Amino acid sequence: MKIIKNIIARTLAIWALLVFASTMFIFLWFYLLCFIIPEPYKTRYHRRVSQVWMGLFLFLSGCTFSVKGKEVFDDMENAIVVCNHNSLIDIPISTPFLPRANKTIAKKSFVYVPLFGWIYQFASVLVDRKDHNSRKLSFDKMVYVLNNGLDMLIYPEGTRNKTNAPLKSFYDGAFKLSIDTHKPIIPVVLLNTKKILPAKPILYFTPGKIDMHILPAIYPQGHTKDSLKQAVWDIMAKYYLENKGKK
Repeated sequence: MKIIKNIIARTLAIWALLVFASTMFIFLWFYLLCFIIPEPYKTRYHRRVSQVWMGLFLFLSGCTFSVKGKEVFDDMENAIVVCNHNSLIDIPISTPFLPRANKTIAKKSFVYVPLFGWIYQFASVLVDRKDHNSRKLSFDKMVYVLNNGLDMLIYPEGTRNKTNAPLKSFYDGAFKLSIDTHKPIIPVVLLNTKKILPAKPILYFTPGKIDMHILPAIYPQGHTKDSLKQAVWDIMAKYYLENKGKK
């Protein structure tokens, strides 16, 4: 039975990869307008196109998607959104399906992924983590994004969580950004993506329901960078443990 399950999951992974690539070629033409649209309209347009693309991809790959807590964004100033990171599928679905237009922080190496990297950079602030100047410049660019009225999406774990812990430790960037700009943090917890597209085994895909849960905003006033980071980690970890595996 386990062998059959593995064969099915790997076959579905190939199918999902083909669906992703083929639909990307279709939507690629719509993204061309991003070369001429100024900010912040470019980011808003990019999100709308990505919503349609990712909606089609999820449907054809057998996944469903739901968002809980959209009302958190009602009458909320633009903010720093922090999201857990368990799977490669987190990246293409987070930016489009958050309630408002946003840019995300992304490794510069993403640019070298054929076509997808080109599309992704339009909605990203790119950073080379090994380069101090690049990290400083990316921080300045994130401040600019917030000053432009957009939300800033950050995965504070940095890379995928391949451990059994609810979250990896957080990097400082999102919380320093919140302290410096006085912008609130909105925690977001993605559920079930680790099961649908795990880091290991490679090329393994089991369609299912992806849930995005938006938690109440946390304001930086009265916090230090470290206390804010710890408060957000505690809330997200507790919520993840209480809700993972729920139908």
